[in-house]
Parts: sequence; structure tokens; C-alpha cells
Amino acid sequence: MNGRYWLWVGARLVVAVAIVAWAASYLTTGSGEKELQKTLEAMKQVRSFRAAISSTPYSQRNDLLWEVDCNHDIVHRQEHYVNTCTDPPDCTKQSDFSREELDWAVYRYDRQGDGSWKGGHVTTNQTRYLCGHLAEGTDSNLMPPIATMIKRGIIQKGDKKTVNGVKCREWLVTLKGGPGGLEHDTLCLGLEDYLPYEMTVDWEHSRALYSGYNAAIEFDLPADVVRATSASGSN
Repeated sequence: MNGRYWLWVGARLVVAVAIVAWAASYLTTGSGEKELQKTLEAMKQVRSFRAAISSTPYSQRNDLLWEVDCNHDIVHRQEHYVNTCTDPPDCTKQSDFSREELDWAVYRYDRQGDGSWKGGHVTTNQTRYLCGHLAEGTDSNLMPPIATMIKRGIIQKGDKKTVNGVKCREWLVTLKGGPGGLEHDTLCLGLEDYLPYEMTVDWEHSRALYSGYNAAIEFDLPADVVRATSASGSN
């Protein structure tokens, strides 16, 4: 009887150890990759979004706003760059530069000082590039490089927090790169939709906020774009 009892106890212990080991493996080494894989799949369904990016590398401050609408083939961006360096020989004066551009299909327009749009010259199709990478699940240099993080990142689970009203979980990602040899990033992924809402990169001193997923975006369009989209019924 005692032999059967200890055999039963031993079997239960083996099962318990196996369950704990499985849970530990999921929560440590593999859970980050699994969560980011869900993010990669969720991003394939994104057809519009906003990205607000600020960074302060060295003596610069860069602020960028991107608005992407895959359905209407429009990419709108505002950029502001400030250089505060005054130490020769690296730099001799401060600079402050801003610009605003809008790409519609293969046509690019530049915002003028009076608020009007100028241009319409042919350029590369930014929408096709950005939206194509989203649909394929590959990195685009605007959204977080999820595919690269899955392949080469050391991913650690962080705490829950709220970004722009959205509850998300932070993940800490270490990659080879950056001036010091290692790049330390953070991602905050939506608890419900797995989409990225914040990303930081340590060596760039940068923070990117993402919002407006699959929401309609109102653009101040050039007159000829308004005419063309109205005529085609795409607006």
C-alpha cells in the first residue's frame, strides 16, 4: 500500500514539475517573442495611423509627425529640426528648420509660408512603401521594427501602463547596435489589440507615440488632389 502511495505521489510530483517548467518557459524565454508575433500579425491589418516622434541625439532636437492613409494613398508629414550646438569645430551656429510635405500616390507637395501647397512633382510612392511593409510584416523604419526584434532581440516583460488613454504592457528589448554596441528599446503593446502605442530608443533619446489605428484621417489637401479624389469617388 505504501509503495502505491509513494508511486502516486511521485507521479503527481512529476506532473506538477512539468507544468511549472512549461509555465516558466512561456513566461520567460518565449513569451516576448510570442507577444511580438501577435503584434506583427495585428500590424498587417493596419490601414491608417499616426506617428509622433521626438528625439534629442547629441545637440539636436527633432520632432516629426507622420499621418498615413493606405486606403487613399496619402502620407502627410511635418518635421522640425533644431541644432543647438555651438562648439567648434563640430558646429559653429545654431539652426532651426521646419517643413511639411504631403505625398499622394507618386506626387509630392510642399507647404508654403502662406499656407498653400506647391509642387505635384513625381517622386517615389511613400504610401506603397509603408503600407506594403505593414501588409507583409516587414520593417519600414517608421513603425517599430517588430520583425527584427523577434529575430535578434532579447525581450523582457515589463509593467502595465497607460499611453494616451490606451492600456498597454511594456516590453524591454535589447538589440545589438547603437554607439555603445547595444541598443535598449521599450515597446508598449495594447492589451486588447497587441498594437504598438509607444516606443523608446535609448541612444537616440527618442520616443515615438502611435495612435489612430484604422481611423479616418482628415487632411488639408492640395486643390488638385481634392479634385482628383472627388472625381474618382475615393474621398
